[in-house]
Amino acid sequence: MKMPGLGALATMKAMESETTQIAEMFDESTDMSDAFNDGQVHLAYWYDDEDQSPLIEATQRLTRKVAESLRLRKGERVLDVGCGLGTPAIQLATEYGVQVTGVNISTRQVAEAHARAEAAGLGDQVAFVTADFSALDFPDGSFDAVVAMEALVYVRDLGPTLRGLHRVLRPGGRLTLTEPTREGLGVVAASEHATAFGAKWLLSVAEWLDPLRENGFELLEYLQCGPRVFGMGPKYLQAVESRREELAARFGPAAVDELRQTLEHFFAPGADRIGYAVVTVQKPWN
Repeated sequence: MKMPGLGALATMKAMESETTQIAEMFDESTDMSDAFNDGQVHLAYWYDDEDQSPLIEATQRLTRKVAESLRLRKGERVLDVGCGLGTPAIQLATEYGVQVTGVNISTRQVAEAHARAEAAGLGDQVAFVTADFSALDFPDGSFDAVVAMEALVYVRDLGPTLRGLHRVLRPGGRLTLTEPTREGLGVVAASEHATAFGAKWLLSVAEWLDPLRENGFELLEYLQCGPRVFGMGPKYLQAVESRREELAARFGPAAVDELRQTLEHFFAPGADRIGYAVVTVQKPWN
């Protein structure tokens, strides 16, 4: 579930298809996502309340958690599904020397991601494609690793999507997903919370592991870091207030108020009811 409040996340328009709805939702979020956290649209990782790291640094820290869990090696081919504005892909290419292909159904976000990669001098190392990651057309075994940061909750039918990701991984290839997880929150309340932000799911770790195993993956590890991610809601509100004047000058005071209110609603359940998991699985060698 991507960071909320950066576009039309609370309500979904009646359009041709769910895929079109999600693409439009993220198209509309692009400008605020770019301004609020330099294009980072996934959540952030702080060690504790005393950690004064800026939002962007804490967000990049979570991307590193994913890279470390995947044990990325220089030259590996990485698929980033639901790649947002391309900032995690660029970070992975820069810090780990991997080749990254990002997939996103938002044409605006893909265009911005491409521009960012070119500006960083990574046009030959990072590529972005406008496509639906639930229906990939890459050849079998195209990638060594798959990154899915807060992306799979927008897929209604996980089975075909996970089988597609399994197919494009080479034997021994790894997949890491990151998502908010249902902990003390009941099933109905979790569904309502997810729907409020345009997502299809808010699952427990066990509810993620079941479909992953059913579709051919083997568990390598999972890390529950809810208190350091979802439990840090006040940090996001501080980030809004620290940027209020700047954001209001660009988007208007009402938009900044809406951003703050939506973040308050998103984080309201607290870390005792909603966690945050980094789950890494592997495609068997044979």
